Amino acid sequence: MKYLVVSALCVWSAGAAWAQGAEPDAGVVAEAPKAEPVVVKIAMGKGLTVSKGEGLSMNIRARIQLRDVVSVQGAAVANELSLRTARLFISGKVLSPDAGYFVQLALGANDFETGISSPVFDAYLEYTGWRDVQLRAGQFFVPFDRARTIREVALQMVDRQQVITELALDRDLGIVISSQDLFGWGGRVTYALGFFGGQGKNRVTPEKKPGFLYSARIAIKPMGAFDDDVEADLDRTPHPHLAIGVAAAFNQDTSRQKSLSGTVFTLGGFDTVHLAADVVFKFKGLSLLAEALMRQATVAMHEGELNGAPLKEYSRSGWGYLVQAGYLVTSRVEITARWDQLRFLAGDPALATLVAQQGRELGVGLNVYLNGHQGKIQGDYSLRFGEGSVAATHLVRVALDVSF
Repeated sequence: MKYLVVSALCVWSAGAAWAQGAEPDAGVVAEAPKAEPVVVKIAMGKGLTVSKGEGLSMNIRARIQLRDVVSVQGAAVANELSLRTARLFISGKVLSPDAGYFVQLALGANDFETGISSPVFDAYLEYTGWRDVQLRAGQFFVPFDRARTIREVALQMVDRQQVITELALDRDLGIVISSQDLFGWGGRVTYALGFFGGQGKNRVTPEKKPGFLYSARIAIKPMGAFDDDVEADLDRTPHPHLAIGVAAAFNQDTSRQKSLSGTVFTLGGFDTVHLAADVVFKFKGLSLLAEALMRQATVAMHEGELNGAPLKEYSRSGWGYLVQAGYLVTSRVEITARWDQLRFLAGDPALATLVAQQGRELGVGLNVYLNGHQGKIQGDYSLRFGEGSVAATHLVRVALDVSF
């Protein structure tokens, strides 16, 4: 019986080969397809990557920043030594090389908002298989202005500009359609259209009434595609690169003081309009970033009562601009400088006071790149001052920033 079964299988396979136009070969036995091997890679700054073929992978990496900040205002001197940032990143591909995921956990003491214990900064899925319409859904930075969405690891100075921390949009939960090469013009045109919850990251408390954030951004790179998501020109690009971007957003009935961050209102939300324009230039080690931002609420104040006591809550409208430049003196050493100014429009008296006393910032810095942005020592000095007689604030910051 065994020989009859083997003979029948041989006849069937030979007949199938003949039916497909191939000559039967009694001496060849069909082999099962080989399983794709599992590949493990590890590299400094890029973490540990495990992959199987092109459609399945996982990368795990970490980043820490040790920082010391000395601030001097008049006779008051303060020093803060901290593990400012501790991040864990998990990313990869699933089912297809065009389908990816990304998770960022922020574990540093400064990363947690008041009343929010979740360590999740980013958590999203994306599909990049279509050139002109790429999809991303989850929690991530609203693709609005350039200076805020530049990765924190890729900053030229120890911290972001005061204008950005006040006026830029933060992370939120939503969906974006975008393209990094619209129409296939060599990356010269990019866009992003977003629809978000409008309340900021890790917000799970139901709102009194629905409200959403809508955003739109377009950027033109007339000299061709380049990475404008990184400050500094570490590659010393031999040809000049330029990116010009504009953006607009509308946050409907936001309950946050800064639209997507800050104090949560009690009496109700505000409608806010956001506008941004930015320029990035890089050439032979020289880099320049310039940006203007505005946030305008439709109403300056809400009045009401809380537990029988009168209460006033203010929106926070303002505008500002920044200019930042850097130059690589050597392949590892960079000098930087920045100027930014914050202006008050309406609403919160606390913002008016901040602008009057500390609304202008002048800074210089020095970077030593041991492994690009994945391993660097940074130091900078900033002077924050206003228009009145309040003493200026001097900030000296030193940081060791390493990605593993």
